[in-house]
Amino acid sequence: MKLPAYPGTKPSGVEWLGDVPEHWEAKAIKWESPVKRGASPRPIDDEKFFDDDGEYAWVRIADVTTAGAYLDTTEQRMSPLGSSLSVKLEPGALFLSIAGTVGKPCIAKIKCCIHDGFVYFPHWKGDTKFLFYIFASGEPYKGLGKMGTQLNLNTDTVGSIKIGLPPLSEQAAIAAFLDRETGRVDRLLAKKRELIERLKEKRTALISRTVTRGLPPAAARAAVLPENPPLKPSGVEWLGEIPKHWEVAQLRRKAHILDCKHRTVPFIDDGIPLASIREVHGFEVDLTNAKQTSEEEYLTLIEGDRRPRVGDIIYSRNATVGDAALVTTKERFCMGQDVCLIRAPKHHAKFLLYLFRSLPLMEQVESLMIGSTFRRINVGQIHAFWICVPPLSEQAAIAEYLDNETAKLDALVGKVEGAVERLREYRVALVTAAVTGKIDVREGVAA
Repeated sequence: MKLPAYPGTKPSGVEWLGDVPEHWEAKAIKWESPVKRGASPRPIDDEKFFDDDGEYAWVRIADVTTAGAYLDTTEQRMSPLGSSLSVKLEPGALFLSIAGTVGKPCIAKIKCCIHDGFVYFPHWKGDTKFLFYIFASGEPYKGLGKMGTQLNLNTDTVGSIKIGLPPLSEQAAIAAFLDRETGRVDRLLAKKRELIERLKEKRTALISRTVTRGLPPAAARAAVLPENPPLKPSGVEWLGEIPKHWEVAQLRRKAHILDCKHRTVPFIDDGIPLASIREVHGFEVDLTNAKQTSEEEYLTLIEGDRRPRVGDIIYSRNATVGDAALVTTKERFCMGQDVCLIRAPKHHAKFLLYLFRSLPLMEQVESLMIGSTFRRINVGQIHAFWICVPPLSEQAAIAEYLDNETAKLDALVGKVEGAVERLREYRVALVTAAVTGKIDVREGVAA
């Protein structure tokens, strides 16, 4: 979309604004409205402050984090006593988070109460949506830290932010234009995110089908393996039917499983990496940002043959339960907390890794999580996993086939994710250009 620039501009004197249209004014927010902070009854977990049928909703940071531009629902409501000790907002009021997801603006669609992790603008006379888009651009926070969790925001810093203010009718026109155009972008983003989810589901289905039923006929023929082998009941609900010549066994019979040492170690800047749950999110163990410990602690952590070797699998048994990654490096490292090491020297490591990423194994994990307050499993439960075991040559062929086929799907996901990122960048750039007066959208509102 090509939009014209304003015919005349002037320096705003504000770094993030730059030059603004001649008829705009650069003003601190506090000159247009005082910036006030929310309030909380204390102690906040006291039941007398809450009532499921209360008139006012209680807004938590989590409610705003998951909301879009408008807040229309929350998980809790306040009792008359609770709302009397908080700050009440009516529908249409704009508020801004200064804790948790810092810098996130939201407009109330319901009667609600905000705590002291939010600020609001009780006497704002301008267009509320225009001010929302100013905050949503992220640009006013430049110099105040990184938007999200590292910003240093309070009533003074927010009130001192200088913004460009056109006449009220023009504010409304800019807001209307951005509503329309960001709505278009958001619909495109939603479609692309749905496509990404479908591709990921297709990937999981491909892996699940192949590690429990074997190669499709053409791939089996190329690998000189039986095509469409007869099936037999596995005897395990999660696995269903499997090829007749495959074996079914519990993982304990096919692999050594070594838990991490339950030990908190000191971290140092230049030492030996520890692989914890965040290092096993990808296909391979990624030590790039791993914490590090000393040689002495390393030697303690690898006692009992716990030093990871190429071909081992590091498995997450806490929080991100079920994530698994292959060890492909000869670099020395050790297991941090909340993971275990799976070593199956007589099996193809990649086949086993794909098996861990299949629905039958994930369903076994989820069955162990039902009713659990925390996502966590122990090594004994991992020992009891039921797996299907093809002949070793077939495991290798399946792993090679899945390497090729998942790579194609991953490439498609990467392309769509690239498009998503470009759309997000375009959205931010469009909002920023409109609220700083770099484009004249007045004629475009009627388009």
